[in-house]
Amino acid sequence: MNKKIPMRQCVGCGEMKNKKEMLRVIKTAEDEILLDTTGKKNGRGAYICSDGDCLKKAIKTKGLERSLKTAIPQEVIENLTKEMETIAAR
Repeated sequence: MNKKIPMRQCVGCGEMKNKKEMLRVIKTAEDEILLDTTGKKNGRGAYICSDGDCLKKAIKTKGLERSLKTAIPQEVIENLTKEMETIAAR
């Protein structure tokens, strides 16, 4: 029996990929927007490829805002970009 691989769609490029390869951005109950590295935190999640270009696209096309159903302040965008660069550097 084949084990089903959970797939998620990137809010930047729109490609379907394996959930484990992607980064999850969540909006918590307190309306905080953070990068969920564990993939287990509570909150409304949106998935992005671990690629800075996809994050830029998701911000430009408002894909991230649509998925999280909220406006995203500039400082949060900067934090997400920094965190993403840190993860990409690993």
